[in-house]
Amino acid sequence: MNTLLVILNLVVALIIIGLFIYLQKRHVSFSKRVLLALFIGILAGFVLQFVYGMQSTVTKETTDWLGIVGGGYVKFLQMIAIPLILVSIITAFTRLELKTNVAKIGIWIIGTLVVTAAIAAVIGIISALLFHLNADNISQGSVEIARSKELQDRFAEIGDLTLPQKILELLPANPFLDMTGARSTSTIAVVIFAAFIGIAYLGVKRKQPKEAEIFSRGVDAIFAIVLRIVKLILRLTPYGVFAIMTSTVATSDANAILKLGNFVIASYVALITMFIIHLLIVAIAGVNPITYIKKSLPVLTFAFTSRTSAGALPLNIETQRKLGVPSGIANFAASFGLSIGQNGCAAIYPAMLAIMIAPTVGIDPTSISFILTVVGIVAISSFGVAGVGGGATFAAIIVLSALNLPVGLAGVLISIEPLIDMGRTALNVSDSMVSGIVTSRATGSLEKEEKTEEVAI
Repeated sequence: MNTLLVILNLVVALIIIGLFIYLQKRHVSFSKRVLLALFIGILAGFVLQFVYGMQSTVTKETTDWLGIVGGGYVKFLQMIAIPLILVSIITAFTRLELKTNVAKIGIWIIGTLVVTAAIAAVIGIISALLFHLNADNISQGSVEIARSKELQDRFAEIGDLTLPQKILELLPANPFLDMTGARSTSTIAVVIFAAFIGIAYLGVKRKQPKEAEIFSRGVDAIFAIVLRIVKLILRLTPYGVFAIMTSTVATSDANAILKLGNFVIASYVALITMFIIHLLIVAIAGVNPITYIKKSLPVLTFAFTSRTSAGALPLNIETQRKLGVPSGIANFAASFGLSIGQNGCAAIYPAMLAIMIAPTVGIDPTSISFILTVVGIVAISSFGVAGVGGGATFAAIIVLSALNLPVGLAGVLISIEPLIDMGRTALNVSDSMVSGIVTSRATGSLEKEEKTEEVAI
């Protein structure tokens, strides 16, 4: 019986996928198809949970099969991420798209990411105080206790790493290993390696122009192929978003969400407030906020549903290009934004946790000295967390341990982690795009925005 129900669910899913194929053939805009996929996925997830239950075999098997579509799409995006970064940054040098030295660009990008992380920490603190978040009021079940122990074990693994050691982890010792994504810092290492190749090309171009011309043509050919692969993968976005959203909603614990609803609401108030600040920043940089929203909607929607900044990298870079950011800066900003200064995971989340947990050890969370300490530590650790990776979990571990707060108490939020993580990931991606826009404006290389109609995908 269960098998028949699973088959029935999958047939319905195939019909929905067929609808997206029909809409694509009818040339319905990419953004509209992605948003429709988001809403249908949410609805389908609720139906699965209501009819079968979150823990049922039918729900589990159905979401497992849907994982082929959703998980497969994410893997394809991750597959092309490293080649896209490598080739795009080298191409930026061969086409002389970088009109400013790389060091200045890097300083502006990293500076923007860290400064916005500090602002995001302040927003998180204010939200936590306004909603009176307190870990004393949250009960811990067996799942939460197990999660607390896991966090403490992870802290034991990374606790001995100093900030200089974390920064050292960014550098590529074996670029071929990093191209496999073997390390948590592989992406940034590839960016650095690609920059070395680009700088070397400029040197060869001055002394051996013929050899440089051959290299440039080869890179251009590879770049064209990689961009074509990206476009083929992006066409799968509506199907991937539908499958991912259906699985996420169908397996979310509604009771846990209601029990911890105050934290969920406080988190999204902080995330939305910080996104509004992003809009103010891009407006100051000379980009129309409405245009920014329209052009970033597909990548933010994907980041929200998939909860992966790395998977959103190709869309991130393409969106920045549509907003007038040069290819080289777009790649630097998107790549560094994967693990440095993440406004959602490395700033708002750990700052809110610190305010929530502080009363359990007798610390007044409204103390100005404590608040300034939290903001300072978040700003520093939002950079240092790149050395260990792991997103919000490691950011929380580093911040809480630096404040001498019990790391394990962060485990009480495990049941609502997926729901909050969707918003955090979208804000992380937005932050990296903001850093690209700000850097382009500061270096005088922000190009005229491309025409507002979408490129056919």
